[in-house]
Amino acid sequence: MNMKIAVRYYTKTGNTKRLAEAVAEAVGAEALPITVPVTEKTDILFLGNSYYAFSIDPEVRDFIRSLDKEKVGKIVNFGSAAMLNSTWKKVKAEADKAGIPMDEREFHCKGEFKGIHKGRPNEDDLKAAAEFAGMIVK
Repeated sequence: MNMKIAVRYYTKTGNTKRLAEAVAEAVGAEALPITVPVTEKTDILFLGNSYYAFSIDPEVRDFIRSLDKEKVGKIVNFGSAAMLNSTWKKVKAEADKAGIPMDEREFHCKGEFKGIHKGRPNEDDLKAAAEFAGMIVK
């Protein structure tokens, strides 16, 4: 079976875009910003995002709410952040409202912000993100 995979991301610093590109390359998809809607039937949507002001950005929330549950099989969360860890619970809350299943697994790493975690995500983080994505689509 040939799975349809989409990669969307939201970034303010460029960190999540770099992760999205590593994920997309690993799964043979194109990393696109969340401003590009998911219009085709997609088995797996890799969604890259981060914490801003203790929550996911309103644009990410609106993007998840805009998804068609008939078109998206499941969401796989990934991202980076300087302080807080995973956005998984926040994304899952929105995915639940949209009626879209969420994979229990996610990829998360440190991200540079205002000099904290300088250079992150680094090459090792990008490699780990790619390996994670490859494992999901096996």
